[in-house]
Amino acid sequence: MDQSTERLLNKLHALVGPAGLLTDADAQAPYLTDWLGKWKGATPVVVRPANTTETAAVVRLCSETRTPVVTQGGNTGMSGGATPDASGAQVVLSTTRMNRVRAIDPINNTLTVDAGVILANAHDAARSVDRFFPLSLGAQGSCTVGGNVATNAGGIAVLRYGNMRDLVLGLEVVLPDGRVWNGLRGLRKDNTGYDLRGLFVGSEGTLGVITGVVLKLFAQPRRHATAWVGAESLEQLVSLLGMVRTRCGERLTAFEMMTAPSLALVMAHVADTRAPLVQAMPFNALIELSDAGDASLSELLEATLAEAMGDGLIVDATLSASEAQTQALWKLREGISQAQVRAGKAIKHDIALPISSLADFVAQAEHDVLASAPGTHIVNFGHLGDGNLHYNVMMPLDIEPATLSARTHQLNGVVHQLVTRFGGSISAEHGVGQLRRDELRIYKSPVEMELMLRIKQAMDPNHLMNPGKLL
Repeated sequence: MDQSTERLLNKLHALVGPAGLLTDADAQAPYLTDWLGKWKGATPVVVRPANTTETAAVVRLCSETRTPVVTQGGNTGMSGGATPDASGAQVVLSTTRMNRVRAIDPINNTLTVDAGVILANAHDAARSVDRFFPLSLGAQGSCTVGGNVATNAGGIAVLRYGNMRDLVLGLEVVLPDGRVWNGLRGLRKDNTGYDLRGLFVGSEGTLGVITGVVLKLFAQPRRHATAWVGAESLEQLVSLLGMVRTRCGERLTAFEMMTAPSLALVMAHVADTRAPLVQAMPFNALIELSDAGDASLSELLEATLAEAMGDGLIVDATLSASEAQTQALWKLREGISQAQVRAGKAIKHDIALPISSLADFVAQAEHDVLASAPGTHIVNFGHLGDGNLHYNVMMPLDIEPATLSARTHQLNGVVHQLVTRFGGSISAEHGVGQLRRDELRIYKSPVEMELMLRIKQAMDPNHLMNPGKLL
């Protein structure tokens, strides 16, 4: 260890105490590899401040010593946005010790938490005052609210409630020079200039360290109705989505799509799953309605689907008659990630498109992908209701790393060029991180890139906040 590093560690020790520092290699290891195992880095120290004051002191010290800072929440990201590089020069700042629920206001429908609060614990806090926080993710037992804000997380309820950008009212942020911006205001209306809150949502730690969040709460949904439907084409499911929205309004909470290969993959690799319909269908949708008190949801959904069947939009449908059946249907949708890991190596594309363009995109993408990589298998599923597809191409488990890398570069170009042609986005809910950083320059306009770089330069002129990510 060189003298400058030793001096930095001594100063950090004085700021956060022994409980706030991890210098042992084994203790650091979980913080140095991303959730998917794609990226691995190094650090002289993992700093775990206990509150905003300690965080500000740490960032101020790093600013003075020109030490880069990589902020990390639950380390469950999919794009390598919270992993340090291999230089060993970047400090990892973990927010996991900042885990207090600061305030709950059921009258104002707000929940104020530290950034390191686990998402599932935020759910519990809202439930304790008979309220509901709707962000729902597969990693909700591990991911943190601050990380959700920094990556503008999505999930299965975006259709009704919006993504994280729509669920945040206020933020507290430690700026790159160590100053604290306190924007913890639980206001629905605040027309006093630039939207600083929105600037930090989705910024992936490149503009500051989020330390506190004011979240929107909602009435607790007490009634649910869930159905699985099968259709011959994606065009039919898109039309069905429009019909359900018209008939059911804001009660529509989820409209998830799975192709036949996606469903077959789950049933082959995930235990205790079975086909929900007698006949396998090319396209399937999992539909859920919810409401705070309407007891007629099942009847409403059944009538809507009967009309859809009469109009030829769907071939078959099954409505859940119990909580166990509902969980079994959701297990099919939520089991895809697990099934993909067991089946092979997935070249993943987290993309967003206008809903009206989805069917045309999918038809063209299948043609282009199979022309570029004959014999590959497409696993296409996602949040049809908000236009977010997880359009993945499966490779064998034993594929050579160099071959996988070449195929990934090749197919990313095919899919993302088509996404851009259809007016879509190459990152819908997983963020840019390291994964899509270089592609961003290709698919974002020069004006957008210039504006983003100017903001970064103005706020972080020394480029110390999460360098090498997003930009």
